[in-house]
Amino acid sequence: MILTTTNSIEGHEIKDYLGIVTGVNMNYQKGTFTFSMKKYYDAIGNEVNNVKELAFQQLKENAIKLNANAIVGISVDLEITSTGTTTISVTGTAVRVA
Repeated sequence: MILTTTNSIEGHEIKDYLGIVTGVNMNYQKGTFTFSMKKYYDAIGNEVNNVKELAFQQLKENAIKLNANAIVGISVDLEITSTGTTTISVTGTAVRVA
């Protein structure tokens, strides 16, 4: 499946616009006390990557249900709250390209 933030795919013609699809994933990271800021930032980075990957998997699964072979115009929204919740929402337009 082709994924892009642009509204078109170079070298491919969009034949059908099938609808807007979304993937959302949330994870609560329990706070751990650490004296290393590097470990703290590394942990946040790892958490964001894990949640993002799951959101993209859900996005693709929703597009496949519409018989799409590409998603264009993808946008990503990230929220990390003070309580340790990481939420990522990924939205795009499911399309069929030639």
